[in-house]
Amino acid sequence: MTSETAALDPRIARTRRDVVAATSALLLDEGWDAVTHAAVARRAGYSKATVYTHWPTRLDLISASIEQICDEADHPAATGDLRADLRAGLADFADDLTHGHLDRLLAGVVERANCSEVVGRLRTRLYETGTSALRAVLESHVAQRDVEPALALLTGAVLVLVTFEGRPVGTAALDDLIDRVLAATTPRASQDPSAREVPGPPADAGPPPKPISLPSGSR
Repeated sequence: MTSETAALDPRIARTRRDVVAATSALLLDEGWDAVTHAAVARRAGYSKATVYTHWPTRLDLISASIEQICDEADHPAATGDLRADLRAGLADFADDLTHGHLDRLLAGVVERANCSEVVGRLRTRLYETGTSALRAVLESHVAQRDVEPALALLTGAVLVLVTFEGRPVGTAALDDLIDRVLAATTPRASQDPSAREVPGPPADAGPPPKPISLPSGSR
C-alpha cells in the first residue's frame, strides 16, 4: 500500500490507521509474540483477509507499528541548559520504559535483531529515535568525540536501573549520573580554534638568542 493510494482512497487510509494502532497496542501491552494476524484483526475490527492483504507477514505488521511509534515520538523541548535538558530527557526515557512499555518493545527487537536485517534496522530506528533529543543536547554542549560515549553511558545507566534493577530514577540519581558523565567530557566551546592559545617556546628551548652585533668597521 502506497501513500498515494491511501490519499486517493480514505477507506485504505482508515484501515491502515486502525490496523497499525491495534498492532501497536498489542506490541506495547503484551509483547512481540502477541502480534498475530488474528489478534490484530480482532482488535482492529477487520477480517484476517483484510489484514493479510496489506500486511502479508507478522513482521510487516510489526515494522509498520514501530515506524509509526517512532514517527509519533515526542521529547521534551531543549532550553539550552545542558544539565536541565539532560535531566528532562533522561526522565522522559525512564518514564517511557516504566509506563510506556518501551522495555517490552526493546526486548522483542533486541532478541530478534541478529536473525533479520529488517529487525536490525528497526532496532537502529528505535535507538536513534529514542536518543535523538539527548544526542542533540550533547552535540550542542560537548566535543563531538564525546557525544556517543556520553549518550551510551547516560541511557545505558537508566536502562539498567529501570529495567534490570526495577529501581525508580529520581532527580538526585539523574543529577549524580549526569555529573559523573559530563566530568569525563570536553566542553564544546573549548574546541573552537579561535579560542586556542598560541603555543609558546618549548620549556627546554633555553634563553632567546642575542642580537648579532656587526663590527663598527663593517658598517
